[in-house]
Amino acid sequence: MQRITILGATGSIGQNTLAVVGLHPERYQVFALTAHSRLEELAKLCQQYQPCYAVIQHEQDISKLQALLGQSSTEILAGEQALAWVAAHEQCDTVMAAIVGAAGLLPTLAAVKAGKRVLLANKESLVMAGQVFMQAVIDHNATLLPIDSEHNAIFQCLPNNYQQGLSKVGVERILLTASGGPFREFSAEQLQKVTPEQACKHPNWVMGRKISVDSATLMNKGLEFIEACWLFDAKPSQVQVVIHPQSIIHSLVQYIDGSTLAQLGNPDMRTPIANALAYPERIQAGVSALDLCQHQLQFYPPDEQRFPCLGLARQAMQAGGTAPAILNAANEVAVAAFLNEELPFVAISQLIDTVLTQLPMSSAHNLDTILQADQQARALAQQKISLFSN
Repeated sequence: MQRITILGATGSIGQNTLAVVGLHPERYQVFALTAHSRLEELAKLCQQYQPCYAVIQHEQDISKLQALLGQSSTEILAGEQALAWVAAHEQCDTVMAAIVGAAGLLPTLAAVKAGKRVLLANKESLVMAGQVFMQAVIDHNATLLPIDSEHNAIFQCLPNNYQQGLSKVGVERILLTASGGPFREFSAEQLQKVTPEQACKHPNWVMGRKISVDSATLMNKGLEFIEACWLFDAKPSQVQVVIHPQSIIHSLVQYIDGSTLAQLGNPDMRTPIANALAYPERIQAGVSALDLCQHQLQFYPPDEQRFPCLGLARQAMQAGGTAPAILNAANEVAVAAFLNEELPFVAISQLIDTVLTQLPMSSAHNLDTILQADQQARALAQQKISLFSN
């Protein structure tokens, strides 16, 4: 019986995780559920799964959640320290790290340092602190399994001994697929008029608002590019992004003998979640099998002129140090401003580029330096929003 903590239980990844867990009550038990502010949704999940702990962001909301739960045995905690505590708790075996954004870094790192089996859906942990994070995985003998559909696909297509080095196991390159988002056929003029409502309607996936906007700008693929480099110890030159609008092939690995292995499936996050939960076994995910006769698959290179965020991410990874953390922080501020209608869609990349250009970069060997760069980038991005506002 695995006891699971789900960081970000009310988000799409958290809910899909619980859907898979619910199919296998003999294998999994929920230890803790966390949420930022969606108290009613968290209360319903706690009533259904009866976790030992529920963690929320603000202490002043504890009484509200208690009232929603009624006579529940679930203990309610609040704050960042409580998130880290349930992630590292000795009675927890597995942690689903599904908090969106930089807020997920510290509790996910706490789980790693406790030697847990960590299912990583929070790509920002590696984008911000890849070197520190991956070294902690080694030092504390944690098990790290990727949840993003693309990285889970790569993981399934690589040999078991890929940690020896991609070149040593015959890997030539990784092909990271991208749907292209809802605007892949938009002209530059059309992109000028994009609204938050349009950006949040992904053609293939059901996701939260922030990640939906990231998908629309291709920044999500840029962040995944950085994540792939760290997860699989790949050089930037060994990872290529390919637009695949149907989202049926989730990623591919090419070998030096001319072979290309791909992982295919319907676009449903329950598949990679089930794969990571049960690894190395396979379990039912509640996802229907793929009917290849129903699909025509297309591939083409990304257009970085219309979608410059992808190039900015590649540049940040090549620069190294705190550059990826700066990129991520500026993007989070820019996306929030766009969703609040304070920034045009096309200005998201412009704001990120400005922050990357103006903020000095340094080495990223310790967490304090990374977090300081994150805060400086957020402050500068907030200052510059007015330069690009409507």
